[in-house]
Amino acid sequence: MTVARALLGKVLVHGGVAAPITEVEAYLGLSDKAAHASRGITPRTKVIYGPPGHAYVYLIYGIHECLNITAEPEGTPGCVLIRSVTAVSGPGRLTRHFGITRAHNAVPVFLAQSPLQIHDHGWRPADIQVTPRIGIRHCADWPLRFVATHLLPSD
Repeated sequence: MTVARALLGKVLVHGGVAAPITEVEAYLGLSDKAAHASRGITPRTKVIYGPPGHAYVYLIYGIHECLNITAEPEGTPGCVLIRSVTAVSGPGRLTRHFGITRAHNAVPVFLAQSPLQIHDHGWRPADIQVTPRIGIRHCADWPLRFVATHLLPSD
């Protein structure tokens, strides 16, 4: 949950497009039945068990690709779904807008030479709303969705 909150206001950058992150959801790993990692390590989920700060990109409903950032120490699963950025809502629209695909899976996002990056460019959330996650069946009442309703420049 700490990483999820910390990502709010950070700037997602790819392919000449950049925007501050405004909405995220945390997925906690083995005990979280809504998390892909709860089913154990598979070829698809092995990145979630890797080091923190890497993209986990997967296809949902056979249509949309979703971007997550790994958030736990290596060997411990957990990630944060990037749900929206300013002016672009929805995880599927976000990846289409930025041109993010499964080819970006496992890419480190905090390295300057990475094609997909997250930067701290001086934005901070003025306030954060905490709500249950949306669009899931399992553990749907857990308050792990974080929304920055307004961003301010950092001091």
